[in-house]
Amino acid sequence: MEALAARLSQLDSHVEGAIRVVMFYDTLMRRRVDLPALARASAGLAECVAGIRLHGTGRAIRASPGGGEASAPAAPASTVVAVTLDEEEIGTVWLERPGPPGALDQLLLDRLAIAAAAAVERYGPARTTMADPALVELVISPGSDEAARARALRLLGFAADLPVRVVAVRSRLALDRVGGLVCPARPVKAAPLAGVGVLLATTVDAARFPAGAQAGIGAADSPDRSWWQARTALRFTTARRPVVHYDDLGALALLAEVPRDAARGNADVAAIARMAGDSEDLTTLDAYCETGSLRRAAELLHLHHSSVARRLDQIGKTLGIELTEPTGLVRARLALTAWRLLGD
Repeated sequence: MEALAARLSQLDSHVEGAIRVVMFYDTLMRRRVDLPALARASAGLAECVAGIRLHGTGRAIRASPGGGEASAPAAPASTVVAVTLDEEEIGTVWLERPGPPGALDQLLLDRLAIAAAAAVERYGPARTTMADPALVELVISPGSDEAARARALRLLGFAADLPVRVVAVRSRLALDRVGGLVCPARPVKAAPLAGVGVLLATTVDAARFPAGAQAGIGAADSPDRSWWQARTALRFTTARRPVVHYDDLGALALLAEVPRDAARGNADVAAIARMAGDSEDLTTLDAYCETGSLRRAAELLHLHHSSVARRLDQIGKTLGIELTEPTGLVRARLALTAWRLLGD
């Protein structure tokens, strides 16, 4: 009888502790606390380091029992539980308890995982620029169903009612820094994909792209369509025009859909290709096509307009195009653009 009474006493103590853990996390969820606050509260309750990591960001939040960020190197996790949202694993939570796990550690982490999933659904993941490439690919892939795309956007921190603009970027500067520059006050996510940097953002300040970067900006419609537009716009970028909005291309965007063999076989494009070995002529033609004016091209090239006129006269004879005529200028612009697209 004494042994039974002792066992019942221990059971009551365990059940009471379990109820307190459940009530503790119910209170946190009612207060709508964010992920860092959840980690701090869990570390205080468990009296050891508690951690949260989301797969979409790769960043770990580790809190010490004292309420601050855990500064010591991470110890092996004593207990780990997956965080799931819509039946998909989105991260993990864990305790770094020295020695064996406590009697209520599993329950504590189960409740922490539920609270973390609720926080992600409410606020999105912790703010960071770099994102899981698999999630970004799910957002921009034309093969994704809308439910999966919406879930991926939510996990990346984007509200369901806001359009997301997609940007294709090539830059020597780290992609996360580019994202922070062009979208400093709004959520932005970045990931490398198929040799091109991808930015997802609700707004983009094109004037803030760093020197040397080239970017194509898609329209803010469906993300998969915006990605196609961004890659197309990136193909039209040049040293003089490093950032291109797809919407600004207008009918020029049709050139990106011309079959390569057809473009190579065009007489004007072939003439540009033959001339391309002379960088001086190519630079002169580019400046003239960009400005549409002999004098403005001369200013751009820092040359006297008579020198530019002589060059253009010779270039026109080489190409078989009268560059000073409106029709000739249009032909040269189209041929030069089509030739550049062949290089992508």
